[in-house]
Amino acid sequence: MYHEVTLIGRLGRDPEQRFTPNGVPVTTFSVATDRRWTGSDGEQRKEVVWWRITTWRQQAETCKEYLSKGDQVFIKGRIGGDRLSQSDGSEQIVPHTWTGQDGETRASYEVTARFVRFLGRAAGAPVAGVPSGMPDEPPGEDEEDEIPF
Repeated sequence: MYHEVTLIGRLGRDPEQRFTPNGVPVTTFSVATDRRWTGSDGEQRKEVVWWRITTWRQQAETCKEYLSKGDQVFIKGRIGGDRLSQSDGSEQIVPHTWTGQDGETRASYEVTARFVRFLGRAAGAPVAGVPSGMPDEPPGEDEEDEIPF
């Protein structure tokens, strides 16, 4: 079986890059997706979902170099998160949860990007020299466990 998620959203902050102990580049960034609609009461509504995106190898280098807060991206990848062991020996992936400074419970979904395409720059950002994202092979399971954070 297989799953893949497709997202279009904007970066919530500049990408951060680190390296595995083997020197493999890993770049992470947050992306917000939203949905807007009019409720039955006529009020405008907005729902925002935050995603933590992880990119690897050359794609990680390209994302770190060319993306910044506010940029719009198109992402294809697989969902990850916290792993819960099941009684049958399998694992279930669930969103990562934490308590914010305001005491509210928060959750984020994690995606290991297989493909990132750059759609648009943040307002006022230069456009010259920005390539579209490049497909990259997802990391092997052993490399994914080596994320240095």
